[in-house]
Amino acid sequence: MAAPDTWSETALISISKASNFEAEFYSITDTMDINFGEKGFDVMANLKGGRLVKFNPQDPTEITLELFPVEVASSLSAAGAAKGVFDLLWGGINSDTTQPISISSNRNREKLRLTLLWTDDTTVTTAAAAINLNQSGMRIIAKNAYCISANPSYTDKVFKVTATFRIPPFDKDGNANIETQSVDGTSTMTMATNWS
Repeated sequence: MAAPDTWSETALISISKASNFEAEFYSITDTMDINFGEKGFDVMANLKGGRLVKFNPQDPTEITLELFPVEVASSLSAAGAAKGVFDLLWGGINSDTTQPISISSNRNREKLRLTLLWTDDTTVTTAAAAINLNQSGMRIIAKNAYCISANPSYTDKVFKVTATFRIPPFDKDGNANIETQSVDGTSTMTMATNWS
């Protein structure tokens, strides 16, 4: 089975902290934007009139989600559908799971992994899941991410939060933080492994 002409309408979004379960955000997410960051260079003129290229470090990746949360936090003590996002910015994911939920601003910053999946495999319910033979899919995995903003608005008379995550392209040892995967149905795509 070949991949579809386009990936459209639906996608899966999972967010997790290290060594923890996946919280599913696709049922409260409207749109997402992904900017892998510029991998640029500067050009210097030499005395012969030629140009020398000086490479610049790659900029961080940014992923922005527009969400319609119904609670202030993800409110999960186990894998499942998240209900809010402010615990991604403050307190840490799943920091308060008992009603009433209370999330306060703080100085903590928690590393997260975002997994985004487009697939025609209708049995899949999490972005980190394996894609079966004869099914196609495309996945982006961004680990060591930080939520840098979660801005609410009520402009259109519906409560919306725009959440932005920033990810360095590499960890301190030079290992990649961003991975892209796809499968065209002629093979399986394995489940995204837990990370720590």
